[in-house]
Amino acid sequence: MRIGVLALQGAFREHRRVLEKLGAETVEVRRPIDLEGLDGLVIPGGESTTIRLLMGEFGLTAPLRDRIAQGLPVLGTCAGMIVLAKRVEGETLPGLDALDVEVRRNAFGRQVDSFETDLDVPAVGQRPFHAVFIRAPLVESVGPDVEVLARLDDDTIVGVRQGPVVGIAFHPELTEDSRIHQYFLDLVARLVAAPEPLSTARQ
Repeated sequence: MRIGVLALQGAFREHRRVLEKLGAETVEVRRPIDLEGLDGLVIPGGESTTIRLLMGEFGLTAPLRDRIAQGLPVLGTCAGMIVLAKRVEGETLPGLDALDVEVRRNAFGRQVDSFETDLDVPAVGQRPFHAVFIRAPLVESVGPDVEVLARLDDDTIVGVRQGPVVGIAFHPELTEDSRIHQYFLDLVARLVAAPEPLSTARQ
């Protein structure tokens, strides 16, 4: 399985480490040609405006949109989820419009307000997932075809999936728990084996 990791800015090396530990071949994506032959793509955390700006400068925005429209599975974490969202409060640069959600950036405050908590993420098993939130976004609303994967205790949405596109508000690559990445690789494997639209749970 060949998984690209968008390597323009942010925690791409940490994602590569986890994916390779799980047996995936990884490719750093910086140019449109790097998208060739990929089975899936990870967009890491970092600074979402910078990532959007660099995607435009490197000519990646349109090719990424095309590949996602063709069914390329994508996992976006923290800033990556913002880049995938159709609606982002205060954002003017073009993104990928791949998740029918509205996202608020830096929703929990500044770097000093970063926190960790245990989350119920039923899609990856019954054991809670220890989640690391760093200047994290939150999902304020979701479209009818978006499945909610995770919520905080106050019902704030912090994980979503729409077909083969997954958005996570926290940083699974910064823990030793690889279940989020394995969930994504399993999704990719299903599509590789049977390339057809995946059903999504409704709210």
